[in-house]
Amino acid sequence: MLPLNPHAVLLFDIDGVIRDVGGSYRRAIVETVHHYSGWRPDPAEIDALKGEGCWNNDWEASLELLRRRQLAAANPGAGEAGATTPVHPSSPWPLPAYDALVEVFGGFYFGGDPQGDPALWRGFIGSEPLLVEPALFTDLNDAGIAWGFVSGSEPPSVRYVLQQRLGLVEPPVIAMGDAPDKPDPTGLLRLAEALMAERWGLALGAEAPPVAYLGDTVADVQTVHRARQAMPGQPFLSLAVAPPHLHGPDQLESRRRYEQRLVEAGADRILPHTNAVLPTLLALLADRKVASAPSPPAPSGPMP
Repeated sequence: MLPLNPHAVLLFDIDGVIRDVGGSYRRAIVETVHHYSGWRPDPAEIDALKGEGCWNNDWEASLELLRRRQLAAANPGAGEAGATTPVHPSSPWPLPAYDALVEVFGGFYFGGDPQGDPALWRGFIGSEPLLVEPALFTDLNDAGIAWGFVSGSEPPSVRYVLQQRLGLVEPPVIAMGDAPDKPDPTGLLRLAEALMAERWGLALGAEAPPVAYLGDTVADVQTVHRARQAMPGQPFLSLAVAPPHLHGPDQLESRRRYEQRLVEAGADRILPHTNAVLPTLLALLADRKVASAPSPPAPSGPMP
């Protein structure tokens, strides 16, 4: 039975939100860069790149790290200010072709045919701790919240984590290739519209319930910002969480700086972890309901 008063649509990023990819996707970035350059970027360098908001695609991020390293090697002392200048012809190694880099990256991440049997994969994908339990999605259903996923990960990786590991049946999802890369809001808007119509027969707009998106990067926050620009009447909420590798006791200052960048990008609320999303969202919805409630009428007679 559908709820009489629909609450919200909640969309999740996957990497860093549903699963910890510090030892898989991020490790594949490191090893891909090392494969071509002999250099391994550290987590802070990857965080800084992701913090720019335009490197959500890990293949492109790997290539950009190589490009910047190549420039630094060819022009010592150029620093970040020279990062957009052309590469010097005396660079120590050529940049790889994009398709070749994708293949190398996939070898590290999947360690087998991405379209084949996951039981035969031997790559880093096998070492991804889950950050949520299946019960979270049952709780969201019980609270009247429609949910889905908007991710830049490859479809085989998405199916593996959502269907095989979490046991979700036909989860609503936009994955790589289904829509332009974030921060373009096309995928978010498309899935939110489909869920709103399927669940409640409603269209996006000023009278619709809020659409919330939980991500872990500046690009995720910017996706919500651009969705607001594309559909200014529809209420949107940007929820954010720092990626798992910043949650250790020795990472408090790095996590604070990362979360501050998310706030500066426009996040409405920073979560301590993904499992806090339901109480956080319900509290935000309650605040919105109170704020939109009509004021009581002013007394008509003199005060006693």
